[in-house]
This record gives sequence, structure tokens and C-alpha cells, in this order.
Amino acid sequence: MNTREPTDWAALRQRIDALRIAPAGDGRLSAEEERRLLHGRAQALARVPDAAAEEMLEIVEFDLAGERYAFPLAEVRAVSPLHALTPVPGTPDFVLGIINLRGEIRTVIDLQRFFGRPAAGLTQLNRLLLIGHADFELAVLADAIRGVRPLTLADLRPAPAEPRARYLRGATAAGLLVLDAARLLTDPRLLVEDREAL
Repeated sequence: MNTREPTDWAALRQRIDALRIAPAGDGRLSAEEERRLLHGRAQALARVPDAAAEEMLEIVEFDLAGERYAFPLAEVRAVSPLHALTPVPGTPDFVLGIINLRGEIRTVIDLQRFFGRPAAGLTQLNRLLLIGHADFELAVLADAIRGVRPLTLADLRPAPAEPRARYLRGATAAGLLVLDAARLLTDPRLLVEDREAL
């Protein structure tokens, strides 16, 4: 059922004719036209944006063992190829070893093992994401880096109820798991105790 009012063609023709015969003049607006224009601009500027639609988060998306993860871009300090990894005896199984990254020695962990899931193994194609929180930095293994992109926060849902949930900001409907570096890096399993100081 069409509920639109019929078009008033006569009124429309009058408006078109009025525009055709309007004097070109020096380009100045009449006082009424200027008032309407300024009023329209003021309304556009005063419009409050929808906060949920505007809130965006830049993320670095990566693949690991067939799953898609991401860290907020602000928490990623660098991305690097995996090379010259040195294993460290006596460390938990999720610690792959250490690497010299830009002149600094950094620990490399496998998130899959950290989360208690089967590891995918290492290849020459693996990448590292150097993540940081406060003064603590750590390299995280990735199979591939998908890139940096914006994520609308409204698309982020609460993390699924599983052991990894405490390290997640949330998940998208497409299955992307957005990690929280601060929660990850403050996990007691990653903190080295100075037993000699005790």
C-alpha cells in the first residue's frame, strides 16, 4: 500500500521556474537564504553522533593454528619474522625461547600452548608480534599477519565462556578473538620470581 502523498507537479514547476529566472547577481545570498543556510549548518554541527557507531579500535589481526586473533594496535610494539630462536631449558612448554629483537632479548611464547591447546609447530613463515604493557614486553608467535584494520566496538561481543576468556576483550560474530595484552602480560605464569631476593 502506497502511503506517500501525490507529487504536486504544479508547485514543483513553479520552484524550478523561480530558480531559472533568479538573478545571478554577485553571488550574494539574500538575508533569508543566509539565515536558512546558517541554521542548517548549525543543526548539522550540533547533531550528537551515535557513540556506539563512532567508537573504533585499530587492531593487528593474525592467524595462529587455524584461529584468528588480534591485539589492539596500541599494544603492539613491532612485528618481525621469526629467526634465531634460542630455546631456554627449564621453562614452561609455552615458552618457545628467546630472541634478539632490535638489540633487546625478548621471550617468545606460543599462545596456543599458553591456552592449553595443541601447538601448530614452527615454520620459516612464522612471525612475531612484540606486545607490551607498562615496561613489560613479550613476543607472541603468529602463523601469518593479516594486517591492521579498524574494528567497530559495537561488533565486539563478550568473550565466550572458556579458559581463554580472561585474556580476551571479546570476540566478533566472524570468530575473531581480540586479546588484551595487559591481562596476558600480568598473568602470574609469565612473571619471573627472583628467588634469591627471598
